[in-house]
Formats: sequence, structure tokens, C-alpha cells
Amino acid sequence: MADNKKRRRKDPAGDELPFKNKLKPDSAIMETLKQFSASSSSSSASVSQTLTLQDLSLPFRCREVADLSLSSVQSNIESLILRIAHSILSGHGFSFDVPSRSAANQLYVPELDRIVLKDKSSLRPFANISTVRKSAITARILQLIHQLCLKGIHVTKRDLFYTDVKLFQDQIQSDAVLDDVSCMLGCTRSSLNVVAAEKGVVVGRLIFSDNGDMIDCTKMGMGGKAIPPNIDRVGDMQSDALFILLVEKDAAYMRLAEDRFYNRFPCIIVTAKGQPDVSTRLFLRKMKIELKLPVLALVDSDPYGLKILSVYGCGSKNMSYDSANLTTPDIKWLGVRPSDLDKYKIPEQCRLPMTEQDIKTGKDLLEEDFVKKNPGWVEELTLMVKTKQKAEIQALSTFGFQYLSEVYLPLKLQQKDWL
Repeated sequence: MADNKKRRRKDPAGDELPFKNKLKPDSAIMETLKQFSASSSSSSASVSQTLTLQDLSLPFRCREVADLSLSSVQSNIESLILRIAHSILSGHGFSFDVPSRSAANQLYVPELDRIVLKDKSSLRPFANISTVRKSAITARILQLIHQLCLKGIHVTKRDLFYTDVKLFQDQIQSDAVLDDVSCMLGCTRSSLNVVAAEKGVVVGRLIFSDNGDMIDCTKMGMGGKAIPPNIDRVGDMQSDALFILLVEKDAAYMRLAEDRFYNRFPCIIVTAKGQPDVSTRLFLRKMKIELKLPVLALVDSDPYGLKILSVYGCGSKNMSYDSANLTTPDIKWLGVRPSDLDKYKIPEQCRLPMTEQDIKTGKDLLEEDFVKKNPGWVEELTLMVKTKQKAEIQALSTFGFQYLSEVYLPLKLQQKDWL
């Protein structure tokens, strides 16, 4: 009779997943995460008195902006226009004094761990053939922002562009001048009531109010909740999460959301679906500060993945004037790192050769101060440039579509394998 018994065949996509046998019980990993979260919370409390530019004796002046009320923005615009009118009536014509946002006018400050904008500016005269059009665009943007202040409404950057397509010609131009205006007025871009279209999404162990409506991010389905473009309407954040998982790509986010990874290991999962937008950066910073949770980043193993991580942590050069409000300190690089390719035996056919541009970008990153500050990042980036190999998060799917959530991330968390 024993010969007739059917033998159960092992599921190749189950127990035989590479490295799955190294995983400890979830309860043991949870203890590791609780310790990590507690230590991060205590360190956040100990540095509650965050350093500012005013606390440092830098050999040069820097320019920073602040959140201003609509009435303050309106008053600043009117004061600027009155000075221009006085200049015109005096027979001197007019020009805008615009802060320079060029790379040469930016600097990484190690004590603050972010990029700042130095206080250099240049004139944008109307009576000059090379700057007349940009001066006209600047005046038009100021007029439109003034209208928004009077009406107390928000518009998107796209709406702003379509108010005068013939003058702006391209949204890139109106967007750039919008940043110039923000700098000139000394306010954050969100203070101008101009927002980008919704891009980022969040899911997991988070409850917050959005313009008075309570949102439970565990009940938003696989797609999650779109991050509101007006962060000033977000409040009352509550969470029992142990960490925030920042994901570069939408595909990895969808995998983790569908697998309810945040229920297995209490966390909040957020993504900007590629390049970070202002709303997602503001939302991440707000969660980090209010909830006092550590942030772990999951990005592609290529130079651009690390650049995206650095934008969240140290700020972007394009918006260095607002780095104090947009950066999230102490983000840990969880994966996918260059050393993981061999460590987790990623097959050669799932790795991609780096292009010459990739290699150049990697070498340029090695010269950046914010990379040099972290020896682990230097080691990983040096390995990437040396092997000339890169890989996307999706390369882990070669072992199974759920390998990311079932093995890779749990093992990373178990080993406290972050930099």
C-alpha cells in the first residue's frame, strides 16, 4: 500500500528560494526592527535642536526661503513692483535682481548634510535683447502669483503655463522662472500656491487628515493613496509602523503593496515613481519628523538610483534654495546595492552593462561631498564603476515574482544590512 502513496513534490518557487533557509522567524526580525526604530526615535529626539545656517560661521552668505502666508507673498510682490515702478519713473528702466541657481553658486555643507545656495545674484534687465523675454516672463509670473494670492486658490504648474502659452512657449521656461520668483520673494514654492500634478503614492500603516478628511492608508487598495500636492492641508499623522520604506519605482511599490508587506513588517511604503517631486519630498520629511521613524531606501543598483536617494536626503541642485524644507535627514541605503549582485547570486543575464554615460555619472558621484561622507556608499559606488554592471530592482524577480517581499527584504532587515 505504501508504494501507492503519492509523494508530494517540493515547490521550486517556495521552500527552495535562494537564501530563504537563512531567514529567521518573523518574530525575530520584528525584534530587530523594534530596536532599530527605538534607537532612531531616540536619536531624532536628541537632535531635535537641528542646526541651521545661522548656527554656522560660514565664510559666505547663503540664501534660504521660508513658508510665508499668502498675505506676506502678496505684500512682497507689491513691494517689488513699487520699486520697479519707481525705477521706471526715475528714467532708469527696470531689471529684476535674480538669485543665481547655477552649480557654481551651490555648496554641500557637511554640518547640515544638504546642499545650500550661496547669496550671489544677477540682474535681468528688460532693456537688454538677451534678457528682455525672460524679464517679461518674470513679470507675468509675478502677476499670476499675485492673482492667486488675492483669490486664495491653488493651480498646477501646467495651469500656469497655459495662461500665456505664446509668451512661455515651453513649460520648462515657466517652471524655471517660477523657481526664480520663489527665490526672489524669499518663500517656498508651495507658498506661491502653485503645485505639481499628483505623482507620489503612499500605502501602509499610516493615518492622516487630508483637508479635514481622515485617510487610512491600509484601506486604500493596491494602488495606495496619492500624496496630496498641497502638503499644508495634511495633518494629524498617526502610525504604528517601525520604519518608512522609500521605493524608487512604481513596479516594486506595486509588488510590495499587493503582497501587503506592511502587514508582515509594520511599515509605510512611499514612492514618487522615479524622480522625486516636491510633494513627495515634503510628505516624506513630514512623516520622518512627526512620526520619528527611520527611513530605508530601495533603489536600482545604478548611479541614478543613488542620485535619486541623494535628492531625498541632501536636496537637488535645482531647488537648493529650499533644501531646508525639502530634505529628509539620515536616509539609509537598504538596496539594491552593487555588492548584492554577487551576494544574492543575481544571474548574469539579469545584469546590465553600464554605458559610458553611466560610468561617467558614477565617477562624478564619487567626487561629491555627500557621497564621500559615507564610506559605505563610496565602497559600493567604487565597486559599481569597477565591475561596470548595474541592475534594476526587478532583477530579483528572476527567483520568483514575490522574491523581493518574501526573501530579499526580510533578509536585509534581519541582517540590518543598510548603509
